[in-house]
Amino acid sequence: MNWDDVRIFLAVARAGQILGAARRLELNHATVSRRVVALEEALNTKLFRRLTTGSELTPAGERFLEVAERMEADMISARAEIAGEGDAVSGTVRIGAPDGIGVAFLASRLGKLTAMHRDLKIQLVPVPRSFSLSRREADIAITVERPSEGRLVAGKLVDYTLGLFASRAYAEENGLPQTVAELANHRLVGYVPDLVVSPSLDYAAEFSPEWNAGFSISSSLGQTEAVRAGAGIGMLHTFIARSLPELVPVPAAKPIRRAYWLVYHESVRPLRRIQTVAGYITKAVEAERALFV
Repeated sequence: MNWDDVRIFLAVARAGQILGAARRLELNHATVSRRVVALEEALNTKLFRRLTTGSELTPAGERFLEVAERMEADMISARAEIAGEGDAVSGTVRIGAPDGIGVAFLASRLGKLTAMHRDLKIQLVPVPRSFSLSRREADIAITVERPSEGRLVAGKLVDYTLGLFASRAYAEENGLPQTVAELANHRLVGYVPDLVVSPSLDYAAEFSPEWNAGFSISSSLGQTEAVRAGAGIGMLHTFIARSLPELVPVPAAKPIRRAYWLVYHESVRPLRRIQTVAGYITKAVEAERALFV
């Protein structure tokens, strides 16, 4: 079995289409298609169903994916051990994170890491979406729930809280509600319920069973900016809101607690660059743990 064919199979499985895999591998479409066929012939089975929308793994393809990922992990481990990677940390690490911690915390701190390791490149993707590590959409992900499936390495980064906040200008003009019932008399800023990336982020009912936002934004930072501008009372990350003097806490409801997890695929565990970045993030959060709770 040709390892290059297996590598191409993994790219197609993760991209869900031959064209997407070809772009990622910087090969032409015909070459990728030909190598997949060669692998199928070597295994004497069909690995993909060709659809108009892309390529879907067959049951045999799903089983072979597990084998291929173990092969990939062994190759990564062998290369790291044989090459040694020396003392240098090099290569690219893409980090997927929610926009709250991604922009408000990581963006201002990861530059120090690239200054320490000149051959290390970091790509931070701080957007309110989930990332597939098995499809290599990111090398490291910050999640709000511990993953329960897949060959993933996960560790809790930190607990954090969300609370109700308003701008000082809004509070002076409208007063602040003292009870949950009084929230109904105020303008509310919230999230877009059908766009939340995790059930744990659908938390409005924990503040008020009848939360009815007049202004909804799918980004946590967008909600913060709206509240700062006086649009109403919002459910904000405490570690962000406390850093903004123009915001004041609203006593109507107690803060709620959530957690951030740092996750990466088991196959990249041996890579020095992954361990370096994961370790740096963990230490940076630990050093400023008081910000989050």
